[in-house]
Amino acid sequence: MEVKINAEGGKTLVELTGRIDTTNADQFQKDIAPLMQGDNPDIEMDCSGMDYTSSQGLRLFLMLQKSVGSRKGKLVLKNMKPQVREVFDITGFSNIITIL
Repeated sequence: MEVKINAEGGKTLVELTGRIDTTNADQFQKDIAPLMQGDNPDIEMDCSGMDYTSSQGLRLFLMLQKSVGSRKGKLVLKNMKPQVREVFDITGFSNIITIL
């Protein structure tokens, strides 16, 4: 999993590449930790390069959503591959997190 974070025009842009699973969920959590505490709670994640997420990855997306919401921000995930979107749909996460 590779995470690229850039601030641009009042929001934080994040680019995800690879898989989120048991082997790298801890690193993903460290990578997104600044997003849970930053001054800019509006986050847009480009998921076009994300191939898979496990339940551990879903848990981290939920933690990020709660953090962003508590700071009156918005988390948006975009450009998901169909197999990744299906995981979010089946688990109900697409009802919690905005997915474009």
